[in-house]
Amino acid sequence: MKFLDQVKIYIKAGDGGSGSPSFRREKFIEFGGPDGGDGGKGGSVILTSERNLNTLIDFRYQQHFKAKRGEDGRGKNQTGRGGENLYLKVPVGTQVYEEDNKTLIYDFKKENEEYVAAIGGKGGFGNTKFKSSTNRAPKKFTKGKIGEEFWIWLQLKTIADIGIIGLPNAGKSSLLASVTGAKPKIANYKFTTLNPNLGVAQYDDKEITLADIPGLIENAHSGVGLGIKFLKHIERCKTLLHLIDVNEKDLIRSYNQVRGELGKYSKKLLKKEEIVIFNKVDLIETSELNVKKKEFKRETGKEIWILSTLEKKLVSKIKAKVIKYVS
Repeated sequence: MKFLDQVKIYIKAGDGGSGSPSFRREKFIEFGGPDGGDGGKGGSVILTSERNLNTLIDFRYQQHFKAKRGEDGRGKNQTGRGGENLYLKVPVGTQVYEEDNKTLIYDFKKENEEYVAAIGGKGGFGNTKFKSSTNRAPKKFTKGKIGEEFWIWLQLKTIADIGIIGLPNAGKSSLLASVTGAKPKIANYKFTTLNPNLGVAQYDDKEITLADIPGLIENAHSGVGLGIKFLKHIERCKTLLHLIDVNEKDLIRSYNQVRGELGKYSKKLLKKEEIVIFNKVDLIETSELNVKKKEFKRETGKEIWILSTLEKKLVSKIKAKVIKYVS
């Protein structure tokens, strides 16, 4: 399934049905009179959040959505049937914006939320509504109201407990695969991860969601590499898991480079809880590892955790650590 996190769609609620101008004309009934029923209400366009969706790809090939019109009223005081509501499913984390793509209308943060995006038009009145002591045969009736219609933007911001960040080939996808049931693409070349990947990890009957985003390189904020547009998918995360390949020549520079790109996107990301992990420690001697840990802690003041996705004990320790940050 392709990943799509922004789309513009046109929605049109159903128009209300018109009222009826009918009169009773029945044999053997001496006095007739107005018996026109009201029109039915137009259907509304309703957005609903779905946990099992993680992309807006369904809206790529169809951008126009219209709810059903209400039926017109009929004689014998029969009210027209209301138009059916149109339900559109969106992933949890979807934000609804006006046509300017700046004004936020609604934010789906939980499963099974509903938002009426476009309200159906009210049905018109039949001539029965206008009968009075002075007007016993009214011909007046009203047409149904027009349903709301406009363009809106849908933007998806992934909801996850932990956001995994780092340079390309730091091992983010491998970590996600080792602690969750996710199966991201893993290969030994830059930008293997082109779109955010989600995975769910369980530990001691607790459940956490992790998001792996594409690697950040220097000047990503200027559009280098894949840019920083995917950083919006970690805005909601409680904690950031900063993965660093311990075999990098300059670990401090690598760390500051990623943090710099985060700050260029939003200063709020720099204020989140951060877990720093040296990855691929199976490829380095213990003595060299200890030296790098001491130097890094001295320069940054950060506590360092070590990881090799090939060692189950280290993976379990990371899972236990992560749980404490979100529970």
